Amino acid sequence: MDCRDGGFFRQFAIPHLVVMVLLLTVTMSPFVVLAGDGTAQFIDHSLLVAPDYPCTWPSYPFPRFQIVHSRTIGRSSVYNVDTLLIDGNTGTQLDVPPHSVARPDLHREKSGPFGLSYTDTIEPWQFGGEACVVDVRELLDQAPNGVSPLVQPEHVERFEKVNRKLRFGDVVLFRSGYSDKYYRPFPEGSRYVADPLERETPGFPDPHPDCMELLGKRGVMALGTDSASMGPLPDLGEPTHYAGLKYGMIWTESATNLSTLPATGAYYCMLGPKHQGGPYGECRAFSIVGGDLPRRLIEAAKQKLAVDLSPTLAPDFPVTSPGSRAGEHRQAYVKVDFLYSDYLDMWHHTHWMDAMAGTHLVPPAFALPPEGANPQYAEEVRVWLAEFEKEYGRRGTSSMTADKVPLDWTCGTVRVIDVHSLVGSTSAKDWPFSPAITPEHIQSFEKKYGVLKMGDVVLFYTGHIDKYFRAQPNHLGVWSDPLTGKSEGWPAPGPDTIVYLKSKGIRCVATDAPDLGGVDPRRAAMTYWALGSREMVGVEFLANVAQVKSGDYFLFAALKIRDCHGGPGRAIVLKSLP
Repeated sequence: MDCRDGGFFRQFAIPHLVVMVLLLTVTMSPFVVLAGDGTAQFIDHSLLVAPDYPCTWPSYPFPRFQIVHSRTIGRSSVYNVDTLLIDGNTGTQLDVPPHSVARPDLHREKSGPFGLSYTDTIEPWQFGGEACVVDVRELLDQAPNGVSPLVQPEHVERFEKVNRKLRFGDVVLFRSGYSDKYYRPFPEGSRYVADPLERETPGFPDPHPDCMELLGKRGVMALGTDSASMGPLPDLGEPTHYAGLKYGMIWTESATNLSTLPATGAYYCMLGPKHQGGPYGECRAFSIVGGDLPRRLIEAAKQKLAVDLSPTLAPDFPVTSPGSRAGEHRQAYVKVDFLYSDYLDMWHHTHWMDAMAGTHLVPPAFALPPEGANPQYAEEVRVWLAEFEKEYGRRGTSSMTADKVPLDWTCGTVRVIDVHSLVGSTSAKDWPFSPAITPEHIQSFEKKYGVLKMGDVVLFYTGHIDKYFRAQPNHLGVWSDPLTGKSEGWPAPGPDTIVYLKSKGIRCVATDAPDLGGVDPRRAAMTYWALGSREMVGVEFLANVAQVKSGDYFLFAALKIRDCHGGPGRAIVLKSLP
């Protein structure tokens, strides 16, 4: 979050016993969930995004976050569909070098190669690493109104004296406790950003430019802070940003719950939607502690063994469904410019987008009504529901929106099931129609590669997005042609397959196709009812799956938006170590 003039200038080795005690403590936190293997724990470091929280930068003309429940389950819709107006400076967020580093072609004093390192071009390994928590709680509120207490090089050196020297592969996290204390609903929430900007309260603790220089020289490429920004008030925001970003660093702003982490040893990750040309972006931050998993992930990231599975979001690409008939389309992905930086020759921008644009989460509440609701479906859908409940049991209800889905449900050892041999297996006379991924396909995979296990993430490799994801005017192969019967639909699982996967303990099913439903609305509804009624989730619209092998580790996190029936996010894979 920030508001700047010019180039976005701001106005302003732990003993084992201690680790055991820490892990017993964090399991009691509402931010912590236990991983499927019973050893690793996932800790959420993301603020809740909601209109009644101080989740957006409060200076004009930065837009306020909005969520619109565009359709609700009933006569006109089988699903709950949401539209988002969301700026990259919303909630817990990611900064990348073009936030302050000018493009090389501008030939300015702050130009450099990292001026092209946007959110869609950052290499996936850089999003995570070993969390190194620098405790600066003594700085909280220790400054005049409107002024930030400063994290100095000596704070970093104090950490290094107690622990070890910082290095490449570390994610340095400044823990002051600021967001834990002050991120509250309005009116109390004004204390988070607005009051410090108005010089009514002390500013949030932040690093001095000299601190960033020290970390840059150590080779650190990722940081995080639980302050509202990485920019000290009132006038060191831009110097601090540039001091770090010129080294190619990225960082999390507005993290929270850093108190649950050990000083070193946890794997920390920050993932957000892949906006084209984004100088910053909304994100989901989390960490993994306990067991052997963090060490494996830290080492894979350090060796740059990572694959990005998310296509880039851009207005001229087919990132949302146009529907098969007039009036059925989702909100198109729209980029809205609202503030120009002359120095960077770049616009601040927000996005008006469907909550399932690009890579996204499908929570149970997408297809299931909330508890106590009795939606009146259209007559045709009532017939489908009767058939479904006769075969698979009650559809049920759910209020599990994206913000309530545990992080460990969407992360785990990936099992890639190759179903692209189904492509071309249907007859044109039957279109629109999607080839069915059946339980037999899963069983054949298990016979050859071993049975599925609880906590695995099942990823169907269809090749559809890789083949057809193109800019206009060559974009029709992703959605439009399959939905209207001009080409074959993408392979998709039916409800029988979902039920079988649930019997194996699977919680997350992913695909590199546009969605898990396919082009037949009846089968799609049953697939999503099966997912929701069995408390399973989907991750849809992936790419590059050919680069992934079973046994690699899948990481996905949706934005933490309250009451959102979809969840935009980013998926990456960390490869198995050689």
